[in-house]
Formats: sequence, C-alpha cells, structure tokens
Amino acid sequence: MRSILVEPRVSLLDALRDRLDLTGVKKGCNQGACGACTVWVDKRRVLACLTLAITCETREITTIEGLSDGVDLHPMQSAFISQDAFQCGYCTPGQIMSAVAFLAEGHAADDDTIREWMSGNICRCAAYPNIRAAIRQVRDEAGTGGPDATG
Repeated sequence: MRSILVEPRVSLLDALRDRLDLTGVKKGCNQGACGACTVWVDKRRVLACLTLAITCETREITTIEGLSDGVDLHPMQSAFISQDAFQCGYCTPGQIMSAVAFLAEGHAADDDTIREWMSGNICRCAAYPNIRAAIRQVRDEAGTGGPDATG
C-alpha cells in the first residue's frame, strides 16, 4: 500500500502516473472516451482521467502493474501475448483491466457481448479481433465467467 498527498484538482490518472510512477496506466484522450486509463477502484472499473484522486482516499486502486502476482503474468496478459492482441500496445493496459473485470462479472457469453462490454476501450490499431480472441481464450480456459478478478 502506498499513500500520497494530492491537491483536490488532481486526477487519479495524474496521481498514478506523475506522483507514483505507475506508468502502465496510459493517458489517451484525457476525456473519458478511449478507456486507455482504465484502472480498478475497489475492484470496479473506472476511468482514471475522470476520477479525482482525492475521491479515492482509503480505497484500493489496482493498475496493470498490480494485476500479475509479481512472478507470473495474469492469464489475460498471457492471452494478449499469445493472441497477438496488441499492436502499438498503448491501449493494452486499459483493455486488459476492462477485460478481466467484465469476465469476472460474467459478461462474455459471445462475441457480441464481448464487443459491447469492451466498447469503452478504443484501439486505434484495430486489433479488436485479436483482443476478442484473447478474451475468449481466458474465458474458455477458466470456464464460465473467466478468472476471478476480485482475488
């Protein structure tokens, strides 16, 4: 657990990247439209660019850096690699954080459902077919609903 002092106007995104050096979370549009900054607050997906850091006091924040166990990649990270689900990789952390969360919520019945639940995450390289393949891989290997993101 890490703590910092921030001014009330500082976004969670800027606090994570600029104050805590957690650069896995990406600043994309900085307007909540692209999903590149997706992190978990108390195990729920949020857009860090639209969240004030001060509102996260005493809450658990998880970024892509905290997804693996420190040794082995999370199954979704491995699936993104095996399915070639990224090109430039810029959106990848946000895509993975969203994918793990909605699988844990049981929202990956088929490609249409996956597409709908990933619609808030934009990939400028259009790697969507490979991203959906990675999500299906994790869903199918873990059984219905995917691995538990909530630990």
